[in-house]
Amino acid sequence: MDSTIVPKDNFRNQLPTSDSKGNRTWLYPRIEKGNLLRWRTGVAWVLLVALFAGPFLSIDGHPLFLFNVVERNFIFFGVPFWPQDFHLVAIGLLTFIVFIALFTVVYGRVWCGWACPQTIFMEMVFRKIEIWIEGSPNERRRLDAAPWTRDKILKKTAKHTVFFLISFLISNLFLAYIIGKDELFRIATDKITNHLGGLASILIFTGLFYLVFARLREIVCTTICPYGRLQGVLLDKSSLVVAYDYLRGEPRGKRVKQTTNLPAPSTPKGDCVDCALCVQVCPMGIDIRNGLQMECINCTACIDACNHVMDKIDLPRGLIRVDSHEGIEQKKPLRFTGRMKAYTAVLVALIGILVYLLVSRPTIETTVLRAPGQLFQREPGGYVTNLYTIEIINKTYQDLPISFRTNRPDAQIRLVQPITHIPSNALAKGVFFIRLPEKSIRQNSTRLEIEILSGNEVIDRTSTTFLGPN
Repeated sequence: MDSTIVPKDNFRNQLPTSDSKGNRTWLYPRIEKGNLLRWRTGVAWVLLVALFAGPFLSIDGHPLFLFNVVERNFIFFGVPFWPQDFHLVAIGLLTFIVFIALFTVVYGRVWCGWACPQTIFMEMVFRKIEIWIEGSPNERRRLDAAPWTRDKILKKTAKHTVFFLISFLISNLFLAYIIGKDELFRIATDKITNHLGGLASILIFTGLFYLVFARLREIVCTTICPYGRLQGVLLDKSSLVVAYDYLRGEPRGKRVKQTTNLPAPSTPKGDCVDCALCVQVCPMGIDIRNGLQMECINCTACIDACNHVMDKIDLPRGLIRVDSHEGIEQKKPLRFTGRMKAYTAVLVALIGILVYLLVSRPTIETTVLRAPGQLFQREPGGYVTNLYTIEIINKTYQDLPISFRTNRPDAQIRLVQPITHIPSNALAKGVFFIRLPEKSIRQNSTRLEIEILSGNEVIDRTSTTFLGPN
């Protein structure tokens, strides 16, 4: 057994990645090939390709994704969004949180082990580079314990150089999601002295990514990420988790081939041969045989390792498997509990509201406000005027010619700052007067409706009040 494994009777008293003095114990997880690892690798590469391709994909010349917080320019699946659509973001985030809660209630932390960017980059990119440069877990352990020689310096320098370069690439990838690929290419090909502030920011984020993947590693999942701590609240005995079948596996122990000269053991052994491979392959350093632990990310590496051992000793697979505690203890199949039904009902309702709001989302949004501090003004000829400001957001990718009219034929609109068209995905501002004959005003506040037209088509309507002398 690996000397870094925390004893079973002490696993709740200290972290699996620390020794008795509280010092960090570095992990050297083995890579055990198996069906689940092949599936997980396939999922990881699909997600990595999608992540790296996202900023460079476009629809009709417009980016597929853009999250420009500075300029308040957001594009999601080719559809532009503005700060005025914040209610959609709020409902979308609420829907995502409920989805995560429901997903965790049913499937545990499968997100952490199969789809989380931290896990994918760590296990499928940085860990593989580390193995390629420094070798197997035992070779890496010996290398870290060895004195600084020329070979160790070369390997460590090569590894950390590659880690830093990949971290720099990841930083620029996320920058492309914020400013767009065209702006990123422009900055990259421009003089570096023109972008020293931006370069400093990129280097800071590069350092953070490098720190995460070169030093922090599993600490991100156990200490920094809040989602891992939520599983203690969300999981119950019906949730699917990576679980050890202790009814079948205990009492664990080495198997001895029986001969006619040796008596049969007084206490029959369980199926677990206590090989500790499940611990050695765990990227979190835990012993899954101790039961559900907060550190488990459901990566299923222990399942592949255990299945290989079961195959070698001609026992059924599934000693460690994805199952619920009820499934282990009572052999119950997965059932749809009341809590799952409640989460599902709330989730369906939120998705319905979100879809409705997205479908009914206006492509043109107009805001008309009376000029602050201004009352009505009298003009020669018996007219009264009010001053207004107008903002029109064009959420489409087409330039739109526009004009205005009101619901009263005796009202006249006079633009101070003429607006004849709105550029695509842009905001247009203007100032205008509305003039009414004083004899037609019956009250001191008259409700007016303003129509915005593109050609002969009404593309938006808004209302305002007209102050008069009566």
